[in-house]
Amino acid sequence: MSAKYTEPGIPERAQEMEKLMRTYFDACNAADVDKLTACFVPDAVHYFPPDMYDGPFIGARRIAEKWRDAVNNIGSYWTIDRLVIDPLSYQAAMEWTHFKTKQNKVLRGIEWYEFDAATGLIKEIRAYYASPQAPNLQTLELGGFDYASRNYPAAPPAGAR
Repeated sequence: MSAKYTEPGIPERAQEMEKLMRTYFDACNAADVDKLTACFVPDAVHYFPPDMYDGPFIGARRIAEKWRDAVNNIGSYWTIDRLVIDPLSYQAAMEWTHFKTKQNKVLRGIEWYEFDAATGLIKEIRAYYASPQAPNLQTLELGGFDYASRNYPAAPPAGAR
């Protein structure tokens, strides 16, 4: 482990980040809007692939209400399958399974989490789903996510095949 990860407060930060992510999933499964809302900064954003859920969920309360509705309407239940936390950058990645029990469907995916350094709460989630690529889309990326402002590449490098 890097010396930076053993500096005072860093292991505890990692533990708190993991605890919050597990609290978030527990609250999702319980459809507990207040507990869910408490996991996020007020203006948090949850991004999804295009044409999913009418675009990103914006705001802690809206995120919470949407997951409550998913539990109530389609029998959603989520598991945390793998979890990687980087306490130095206030980021984490999680592989999960979403069981839609009333539809007899299983959805797997990965989410990228960004935490607010001041509060320790979740400020952003970017969801990536394991599914076939949509044949009618030329660009397959998260709907509503501003790739350009975060310096993601818009084209392959010169000389790419």
